[in-house]
Amino acid sequence: MLDVRRLRLLRELARRGTIAAVAEALSFSPSAVSQQLGVLEREAGLPLLERTGRRVRLTPAGQNLVRHAEAVLERLEQADADLAEARGGLAGALRIGAFPTATRAIVPAALVALARRHPGLEPMVCETDPAAVAHALRAGDLDVALVHSYDFVPAEREPGLTTEPLYGEAMYLAEPAGGTPEAPGTPGAPGAPGADAGRPPVGDLPQPPPAPDQDAVLRVHARSPWITATPGTLCHTMTMRACQAAGFTPRVRHQVDEFATVLALVAAGQGVAVVPQLGVAGPADPAVHLTRLVMQRRTGLAFRSGAGTHPAVAAFGAALRAAVPPDLAGSRAEA
Repeated sequence: MLDVRRLRLLRELARRGTIAAVAEALSFSPSAVSQQLGVLEREAGLPLLERTGRRVRLTPAGQNLVRHAEAVLERLEQADADLAEARGGLAGALRIGAFPTATRAIVPAALVALARRHPGLEPMVCETDPAAVAHALRAGDLDVALVHSYDFVPAEREPGLTTEPLYGEAMYLAEPAGGTPEAPGTPGAPGAPGADAGRPPVGDLPQPPPAPDQDAVLRVHARSPWITATPGTLCHTMTMRACQAAGFTPRVRHQVDEFATVLALVAAGQGVAVVPQLGVAGPADPAVHLTRLVMQRRTGLAFRSGAGTHPAVAAFGAALRAAVPPDLAGSRAEA
C-alpha cells in the first residue's frame, strides 16, 4: 500500500525540482526526504526518480504516480471537508494568505463578519505575495489565499489548486502632476487629454473611462525613471511587460512593493509607476496625477483542490465576497 505522506513528497518534488527545496518547504532534512522517496520507490516496485546533475527528474512512472497523487490528495481534502461539515460549528485556525492592498482594503471587513458569524474560528492572516501562494498552499502552510493576475501576466494553472474569481480592478499610470524631468508636459499632466482628476474611488462612484491608447500613454515615459515592485513579483513583471508591449524597456530607478510608498515617490518627482485601483484609493494627492489604463488586475481566492466545500474555507469566501466594494464586484473575471 502506498503511503500518502510519501506521495505528497513526490508531488512536491515534481513541482520544486530538488530534494533540498522539498525539505526546506516541508521542514524536513534532505536526507529524510531522500529516505522517504526511496521507501516509496520500493513500495512502487520500480524506479520513480533519476538524477540529472544536482536535480532529480521523475521517470515516466513517477510522473504518472504524481497524477494519481493529485487525485488522492484532492479526495482527502474532500473527506476532511465532509468531516468538518458533520462536526458542525466552525472552530480552530484558518491560515489566510493575502497581498497588502487586499489585506488593507477588503480583508478586515471580511474578518469582522467572520468573527460575528463564527466566533470559534481563528483566522490567521499572513502577508503572502501571490507568486509564493501555490507552494504555501500545497505545503499546508496556508489554507486559503488571495491571488491576483494581470492582463500581461495571466495566471498559470497550478496542479492541486483551485481558484475562484472575486473581483477585477482598474489600473492607472501614476506620474508627478508637473511631469517628470525627462518627459515634461506628459499626457498625464493636469488638463491634458486622457488625464483623470484625483484618485479613483473605491465605492459607488463611477469610474472614468480608460485612456483609448494605453501604449501611447506609456510610451510618453519611455525615457522617464520608473518605480516598479521588486523582481520576482507579479507586479514587477506586469510593469515590465506592459512597457515592452508599448515598445520600450522601462528604466527602473526604484523598486518598492508597497503602493503608498510608490505614490509618495511619484509625488516627490522620482518617477512614474503603474498601480492598481486599490493601491491608489484614498484622499487625492495633488502632486500625483492618474491616468486610467485599459489593462486590469484580477483577484481570486485559491485553495487546495477539494477544499472548496470545507466550511471554514467556504465561510471565509462568503465573507470576503460580501466585503468587496461595489465598483470592484462589478468587474468579476477569472483570476
